[in-house]
Amino acid sequence: MSTPNNTDLVVIGGGPAGVSAALTAASLGMRTILVEAERIGSKLYAIGSLENLAGGWTNGPQLAKALTADVERLEATGACEVVHGRAVSVGIQEHEAQVSLDDERLLRASAVVVATGVASLGPGDVEWLVAPDLATPEQLWRTKPAALDGHGKIVVLGADRPLGTWLRAHPDADVSLHVLHPESDRYKTEEVARDPRVYLEETKHARLVPIPGGIRVTSERAEGGFHTFAADVVLMNAGSRPSALPGLTTGTDGYCPADAQHRRILIAGDLKGSRMQRIAIAMGDGQRCALTPYYERALPTAARVADSPSQGSVQV
Repeated sequence: MSTPNNTDLVVIGGGPAGVSAALTAASLGMRTILVEAERIGSKLYAIGSLENLAGGWTNGPQLAKALTADVERLEATGACEVVHGRAVSVGIQEHEAQVSLDDERLLRASAVVVATGVASLGPGDVEWLVAPDLATPEQLWRTKPAALDGHGKIVVLGADRPLGTWLRAHPDADVSLHVLHPESDRYKTEEVARDPRVYLEETKHARLVPIPGGIRVTSERAEGGFHTFAADVVLMNAGSRPSALPGLTTGTDGYCPADAQHRRILIAGDLKGSRMQRIAIAMGDGQRCALTPYYERALPTAARVADSPSQGSVQV
């Protein structure tokens, strides 16, 4: 089923970047559709501490509920339509952008903002880690301290930023975390190095094998030698990968540079690159993406950019 092209902007993703884009577009009188597969701000519900976000927010659920209220207000006034579904691809057909959903619906608009963000890495996504027979571990940032009660050796794979966030969110958690991480994560360990609940071990390579009652871990230490021990619980914290949709131009790292896309496809938030992945930056970027087509359509026809990919884009 295809919707008629009477929409100015389709926004894919109901996180901070996507909601910010939808709010801005609706405030400018643009006919807007927001596509979300789960619930507004879904990933925020697992963030227990927000210390570097202006506005007095202390945790992710607070912000998620505020974003949900924003979207509900837009729906109630008719300024934005929320479509529940999962986008599976984006594309350009003649003079419009198109978004395909997993239920075969096709959304059409003058432009599309893609704010699908990133997904957490699993064992098979990490070069320094081999764990072919291990069930996919729980992500640290989704784990509640109560789930770790009664367990002995807790191993965290990777020293990505959520480690510090988790520790700040649970200052009274009585845990001991053995963190294996590659050299590339070393600079991220500074904020947790003095926490007595953390033991940091830099590794060149680690192998995990299920054994009765736990997991055998063999680490090739950065300073030399091997360290083999048994773990009761293994948690992932190795970083993230971009949730790029088919139809987008991607770089060698899998992210989607904004200036490499067709001019009707705008990339917002964490999907743009691995650096500067912060909530406040994503919000501002969502606004930028909504303002871009708004000001472009206000230009005289002769002054508009040609309906073609951005200059210097790399086609895939």
